[in-house]
Amino acid sequence: MVPEERLEQINQRFQFLEAAMADGSSGGDIATLAKEYSDLRPVVEQIEAYRRLRAELAEAETMLADPDMKELAAEELPVLRARLPEAEHALQLSLLPRDAADARPAMLEIRPGTGGDEAALFAADLLRMYQRYTEARGWGFDIIEEQVTELGGIKEVVAHIKGTNVFARMKYESGVHRVQRVPTTESGGRIHTSAATVAVLPEAEDVDIQIDANDLRIDTMRSSGAGGQHVNTTDSAVRITHLPTGIVVTSSEKSQHRNREIAMQVLKTRLYDLERQRVDSERSADRAAQVGSGDRSERIRTYNFPQGRMTDHRINLTLYKLDQVMQGDLEEVIDALTADDQARMLAEMGA
Repeated sequence: MVPEERLEQINQRFQFLEAAMADGSSGGDIATLAKEYSDLRPVVEQIEAYRRLRAELAEAETMLADPDMKELAAEELPVLRARLPEAEHALQLSLLPRDAADARPAMLEIRPGTGGDEAALFAADLLRMYQRYTEARGWGFDIIEEQVTELGGIKEVVAHIKGTNVFARMKYESGVHRVQRVPTTESGGRIHTSAATVAVLPEAEDVDIQIDANDLRIDTMRSSGAGGQHVNTTDSAVRITHLPTGIVVTSSEKSQHRNREIAMQVLKTRLYDLERQRVDSERSADRAAQVGSGDRSERIRTYNFPQGRMTDHRINLTLYKLDQVMQGDLEEVIDALTADDQARMLAEMGA
């Protein structure tokens, strides 16, 4: 179990932050203190709950020696002892290192892989799946850039998902998603296999990435919305190229000024993701093989329509509820991936 000295250190730090914020003498550091205070509060609450339970246990054990209270204590002790492992586990989870990006909004990028038109149609299905999932959670979902095929598939789409703890839930979706089904364009009824790549990137904040204006090439392009030739075109689309990395982002809203803001935000997010991957790689050479690494080169999930199943290969989870999954019911699989990631971190900590 977690040493009592460590729990006391956390409590003392929390009390120091509380006093410093109440004093208001920290000046420009108040935002930093408030963030640390907010992060520590749930940990301190778990410590208090754990300590209360231990105190109740100790009191019940003492009551066993009192003839008048012995019967009551004998009833309470099994209940209290049964609650102890759960309280210890909750405390351990609260002490796990947090990804600093977990609370942030995210950028979602989907691109078809192998499979031609069917891969593009599957990419569109994934887009709808994530839209429904985000709507169910009350998050905002804005499509920033979308290129569609004549059949209604997706060549590429970038979306901005706004809400609390978006990246914490969505980060496990990064990777190659494979589909097995009979395409609508298939006359012989044969099952085809195709794929789409999903990338989920935590939104960058201005303090994360500083970009030199000399490193950018900004082009204005003629753009059109959904509807093809019948839609009026304007010179509002913006394409920004980051010369050192070769990253190219575009935005095609009606306002050229707004497009510049959106494209810069996407660029910062991609550069922030590059930096996160670099740091992660230095920290652990084999991190790319672990859950939550964001590695987008490996197949993570298969959607088998003839069998009505979805299999997540990282944790060997198979669900025979593909219709619900495609309607955005992703809670079960994301909960399982989160639990697996937490179990791995607890094992690394020796908990």
